[in-house]
Amino acid sequence: MAEEKKYYAHPTAVVDEGCEIGNGTKIWHFSHIMPNCKIGEQCNIGQNVVISPEVVLGKNVKVQNNVSIYTGVQCEDDVFLGPSMVFTNVTNPRSAINRKNQYAKTLVKKGATIGANATIVCGHDIGRFAFIGAGAVVTKHIPDYALVIGNPARQTGWMSEYGHKLIFNAAGIATCPESNEQYKLDKGSVYKIEIEK
Repeated sequence: MAEEKKYYAHPTAVVDEGCEIGNGTKIWHFSHIMPNCKIGEQCNIGQNVVISPEVVLGKNVKVQNNVSIYTGVQCEDDVFLGPSMVFTNVTNPRSAINRKNQYAKTLVKKGATIGANATIVCGHDIGRFAFIGAGAVVTKHIPDYALVIGNPARQTGWMSEYGHKLIFNAAGIATCPESNEQYKLDKGSVYKIEIEK
């Protein structure tokens, strides 16, 4: 007796052999999940998405419409990929030259957001809870909690885990207006201040 799948795939979606797809994940119209992908629980894969072989997505990853996630990309838990954003996986592609053994890796860390139509040039990691603005072109590593916009992407501030711009006081402390969690800016890095319980 075949094992019952615990995820939803629209009838127009294609899921190739060897994929592991977590419970509660939804795969929508005209999307293609290629061989040997690992997709975590409770993910939402929008319309017209292509996930190339051996891509790994964590839990609760939201992939909006018209996104291609190429081999070499890994997304940790709670990542948001905006509509029509772009990953690359070869730094110097040529149609007549096969560079499949030169794919550069890109890691998108927990909780990061990549806005609509942004481009992530391969080989540059996106930090935890970083926020890449719509249309930004990322050409270097992005630190945890950083807010970057433009082409090429430049950092203009810091974001809370709830997606609010942080305003730091003279002591380097900022409070998220939604969660009331506090953050510390220290030597060019931001971290959340953990409250002992």
